[in-house]
Amino acid sequence: MLKFLPTPIGNLQDITIRTIEELKNAEIIFCEDTRVSKRLLFLLNEKLNISFGQKEFIPLHSHNEKKQIEKYSETLRNKNCVYVSDAGMPCISDPGSELVKFCQLNSIKYEVLPGANALLPAFCASGFSDGQFLFYGFLPHKKNDRRTKLKELLAENIFPIIFYESPHRLLDFLVDISELFPDRRLFLAKELTKLHEKFFSGTTIELLNTIQKEKILGEWVVIADKNSLKATSITLNIEDLLALSLPKKELAKLISKISGENPKTVYEKLLQ
Repeated sequence: MLKFLPTPIGNLQDITIRTIEELKNAEIIFCEDTRVSKRLLFLLNEKLNISFGQKEFIPLHSHNEKKQIEKYSETLRNKNCVYVSDAGMPCISDPGSELVKFCQLNSIKYEVLPGANALLPAFCASGFSDGQFLFYGFLPHKKNDRRTKLKELLAENIFPIIFYESPHRLLDFLVDISELFPDRRLFLAKELTKLHEKFFSGTTIELLNTIQKEKILGEWVVIADKNSLKATSITLNIEDLLALSLPKKELAKLISKISGENPKTVYEKLLQ
């Protein structure tokens, strides 16, 4: 059986009791980077006095996972195995999804334990919306691809969107988004759960100016608020359309494009 375990994203004390027990019981630890996972067990032993005994560590990451999964298929089926990424929750902007698919296709039992991640604490700290959001993760590396994706995601988004960003690309991200959406509100979380954790909020232009004066170290979560202007304009556009002397079938098609509702359903409502 295989278990996917969350690991701390910064603060060692965020590890769960269940994760500790599963690491103790594991015969095989599949991991994104064996050095990072060995270091985690060393720190848990040193700081929290937790002993894990001898473990076999097997690297399984985005560059080798398909080959490794096939190689160790019987091990996954017959031994007590766990999978951990370097930090946080496997499969969330981290390796692991190919392993899940393999287990599903080959009837291998697996379990996912809940725990540490960056996106949920960041969203809670943002104060945006009423609990609804979309998660995207890392944007494309190339400038043109990144700008195209930002336009696609933010032009009409009705929910806040959460991104992950690395320190060496954060300023490029902020330059792009401030040029495309200068008035959009952002929330930035730096080094979550760590000693130098810090929050920033404001418009894209304001934060670009602020962050240029900061030490851009560590991992970042960026949350772009929903397009509130778009939400308002949708209501007004529908009201404007209803005031026009258009055939009901044409009116239904136009309202459907704005609201996303089925044209037939809209047409039936107009007939009532």
